[in-house]
Amino acid sequence: MKIIIAAGTGFLGKNLERYFTEKGNQVFILTRNPKRENEIYWDAKTLGDWGSLIEGSDVLINLTGKSVDCRYNEKNKEEIYSSRIESTKVLQQSIDQCINKPRIWLNASSATIYVHSENHLNTEENGIIGDDFSMNICKSWENEFFKTKTENIRKVALRTSIVLGNNGGAFPKLKMMTKFGLGGKQGRGNQNISWIHIDDFCKAIEFIIYNENISGEINITAPKPLPNEEFMKELRKQMKVPFGLNAPVWQLEIASLFLNTETELLLKSRNVYPDKLMNSGFKFSYSEIDSAFENLIKV
Repeated sequence: MKIIIAAGTGFLGKNLERYFTEKGNQVFILTRNPKRENEIYWDAKTLGDWGSLIEGSDVLINLTGKSVDCRYNEKNKEEIYSSRIESTKVLQQSIDQCINKPRIWLNASSATIYVHSENHLNTEENGIIGDDFSMNICKSWENEFFKTKTENIRKVALRTSIVLGNNGGAFPKLKMMTKFGLGGKQGRGNQNISWIHIDDFCKAIEFIIYNENISGEINITAPKPLPNEEFMKELRKQMKVPFGLNAPVWQLEIASLFLNTETELLLKSRNVYPDKLMNSGFKFSYSEIDSAFENLIKV
C-alpha cells in the first residue's frame, strides 16, 4: 500500500511508519520539517505540492494537532483548535481534487471526548459526550472531519486513549517518576485510566484499514481500563520499586504550573471500552496492564 501520514514525525507516527514499512508498504510523511527522502513539506493549512502524494494513495492517516500537554491559556487554546480544524479542512480540499482518491482516511481524535466517568463505561454507542474545552475540541474536530461525505472513501475517527510505549508519549515520564519514588496515586486515585500498548495501537490501525465494515468513530483503547491507584501500583510492582509517594490535588496544581501543563491530563477519569474493535474480532496482544508493563519494562 501507499500510505500517507500527516504529522507523522511524532511518537505515534514514527511507530506507524516503522510498523507499515516493515510489512513492505510505502510510507510518506507530511511534516513542517522534512529531513528524509520520504518526508514532504506541508504547513497543515494550505494546499501545496504535497497534494500530489494524496493522488493514488491507498491510506491517509492524519495525526496533526498541537499537543494538549500545555497550559490552557488563550493562545494555546487557539492553536490546539486551529491546528486540528485547519489540517483536516485542507486534507479534505486536497482529496476533493484527486482523481484517484485514498480508499480510507483515518483522522486522529481522542478518548477525552467522553465525560469524566468513574462508573459508566463509554462505548461508541452509549458514550456520554460532555461540554468543556477538551471535549468541545474533539467534537469540533470530528464534525469538521465527517461533515463532507466523499464517495468511496471510508472515514474513521480514532478516539485514542493514552498510548504506552518506550520511545515517546506519557510512559517514559511515568517510569521516571516511579523510579524516583514518586509513583504513588495522583489525586484520589480513583480516576480511571484508559490505555493501549503501542503495538496494539499499530495493529488496530492495520485491522481497521483491512476491515471494510469499520467506519465512523472508533475507540482505540485496551478493553480493561483501571483506576489510577491500581495502575501505579502495578507499575511499581513491575519496576520493582517498593514505594511511591502519593500526590494530592493541591500538589499537582502547583507542579502543573512549573511543568507548563494541566492537571486534567492526570485527574480526568477516562473510562472507555473498544466495543467496535471487539465486536469486529480484533485480538489484543496486551489486554491486561500487567502484561503491557512487563513487555515495556523488559525491553
